[in-house]
Amino acid sequence: MVAIFANIAIIILPVFGLVSIGFLSAKVRLISDKASDGLAEYVFSLAVPILIFKTLSESRLPDAQPWGYWIAYFAGAFAVFGISMVLARTAFKRGHTEAVIHGFSAGQSNTVFMGVPLILNAYGEEGAVPLFLLIAIHLPVMLVAATLLVEGNAGLSLNTLKRLGKALALNPILLGIYAGAIGKVLDIQAGGVVKQILDLVAASASPCALISLGLALNRYGISGDFKASASIAFLKLVVHPALVFVLALLLPMPPVWAGVAVLFAAMPCGINAYLLAQRYGIGVKTSSSAVSLSTAVGFVTIAFWLFLLDAG
Repeated sequence: MVAIFANIAIIILPVFGLVSIGFLSAKVRLISDKASDGLAEYVFSLAVPILIFKTLSESRLPDAQPWGYWIAYFAGAFAVFGISMVLARTAFKRGHTEAVIHGFSAGQSNTVFMGVPLILNAYGEEGAVPLFLLIAIHLPVMLVAATLLVEGNAGLSLNTLKRLGKALALNPILLGIYAGAIGKVLDIQAGGVVKQILDLVAASASPCALISLGLALNRYGISGDFKASASIAFLKLVVHPALVFVLALLLPMPPVWAGVAVLFAAMPCGINAYLLAQRYGIGVKTSSSAVSLSTAVGFVTIAFWLFLLDAG
């Protein structure tokens, strides 16, 4: 038992330790908001895409995708999406658009800033392929679903579809995935000095992402609407991974893929929920509070899921 908790500590403490460094650096004004924005942009637009490109281009992909993996994760994601929407309309008396924001917040995991460092720390290279394949599908599916639910209520427009298509086509994370897939198919791998440069940038992705997350938590904080934010955080941290865990036991998939799916679901609310709320000008306080609250409480809940999975 002691060895199990020691392994969990080795996985989780460095991750949340770096988040804490970012948070405290912003709190004492060691790092400004301007620098925080720059670091987040570096992580999202350069470091993580290069890490994904390297991983996919150099990894051995499975001959057949375990379909149970996809069903388990997205069945859980859309279940909490729907539950959160119903709670928003009935328990919290919110309108349709804000209910979608609540649902998106509950179903959208923090993949780049928290998921990548923690899951790689837990499963290493063996977990990289299922992790990055899920990232490739996760953002487009969840974002398209949320946009269609919001826009479809008033009738979809061609401009909306064009804007959505452009955002997905030019998303840096997806570009890294496209490049990695092409590199794998054509057997293109970097070598020499180019490889050394890419290795250095890729190595910076995880620590920079975690410090950037800490900086963001200081900025957004927990600002009112606590009951709604707490319900979203509970759905994200407890219900979503619980559903995926049960489905992973019932559906066929390799053990590491099952662990990645559960941990992916156990990640806190993604920052994209806050960005979507900002775009529509509604539910901003609730979504930002849910991101901060779920990240803070996630220290405990993620440790529980790691224990249950016997990861590391």
